[in-house]
Amino acid sequence: MISTSLARIAVGVAIERRKAKSAWADFLWRPVSVFAGVPSAKPWTQIGGEGEVVLFYAGDAVIELHRTETTNYRENLTSGSPTLWVNLRPTGSEPPYELLAVTADPAEGEAFTDAGSNLVDAVPMPIGISEIIDGFIAQHHVDRPFVKRQRNR
Repeated sequence: MISTSLARIAVGVAIERRKAKSAWADFLWRPVSVFAGVPSAKPWTQIGGEGEVVLFYAGDAVIELHRTETTNYRENLTSGSPTLWVNLRPTGSEPPYELLAVTADPAEGEAFTDAGSNLVDAVPMPIGISEIIDGFIAQHHVDRPFVKRQRNR
């Protein structure tokens, strides 16, 4: 599929594995951070942790920015706590998850949850990424007035 994005931000994702206090699951997983750039580490490299909590580098993804979504990006940035959404798909084997996507668009982040079994979580947006998105909005945003459609009688 050909991308229609005007800008792309390469990012890496860190996820946490925590010992579960449950009879049904051994571990709980959740994305904890996204950072700009792609490290030289291979996906699923342990990058930290202590005790029952271990951090892994889950892999790299690309945040695609589209000029038609600048309103959503702007709302995200002005929300007081800018967020990125991370979408991980269970593999049923090792490693337990595959990184599918990262987005700055709240509507797309919500749409990620439609898959049902995927692990979707929001993480804080780093300042460097928010500055890139803010610049993209400044360059490409066009205010479009809301027009209420009239019903045909």
